Amino acid sequence: MSGHLALVGGGEFTEGCTFDAGLLEASGAAEVLIVPTAAAYEHPQRLVDKAVGWFDRLGIPARGLPLLARPDSSAPDVVEALAASKFTYLVGGSPLHLRAVIKDSPAWDAIEAAWLAGGVLAGSSAGAMVLCDPMVDPRGGAFTLGLGLLSGLAVIPAHNHWSEDAAHRTRKMSPSALVLAGIDESTALIRDPEGTWRAEGAGEVVLFLGGQPTDISSLPTWLE
Repeated sequence: MSGHLALVGGGEFTEGCTFDAGLLEASGAAEVLIVPTAAAYEHPQRLVDKAVGWFDRLGIPARGLPLLARPDSSAPDVVEALAASKFTYLVGGSPLHLRAVIKDSPAWDAIEAAWLAGGVLAGSSAGAMVLCDPMVDPRGGAFTLGLGLLSGLAVIPAHNHWSEDAAHRTRKMSPSALVLAGIDESTALIRDPEGTWRAEGAGEVVLFLGGQPTDISSLPTWLE
């Protein structure tokens, strides 16, 4: 059975992220593995340091993984660390860069396998966007390919900061069977191992099916 999956709307490693303590407990992890790939061009070490401080306050060490460019995605030490991880966290930044680095790579295979084996997988902002297929393209709000861990679901991160025009445009382009989740910062949409979903954190999660408002019962429970 797969582990917990947390799609975070951004603002990771801040006081509103009350869900992290529960994810830690569920994981049974001795450390959290921070994957700063999406922030490769935005001072990734700053986010790693922030994560280390945050999880230290929660009583668990965290460390950053040197996975920033495509060659890193097949490095044996990187792949081995991901395969053994009980709690892997993909930080925010560029979803397009994150996808380019890990799609169809040994690193992605290891991330997926660790989650399917019961580990916790969290993705914030770009990290949440890219886990789904299709993925919202940040360049204009249309849809593009993601990593496909979950199909039929797409994420708008930091939904509390999106303009109504941008959100409306994305909803209008949504396929009829697509669930679109607008997730506020410091807020998570969490999938439990049994396939049920819940929202937790400082903000709100709003859901749309085919561009029209819906509720949490429309979220997919299956894996593709």
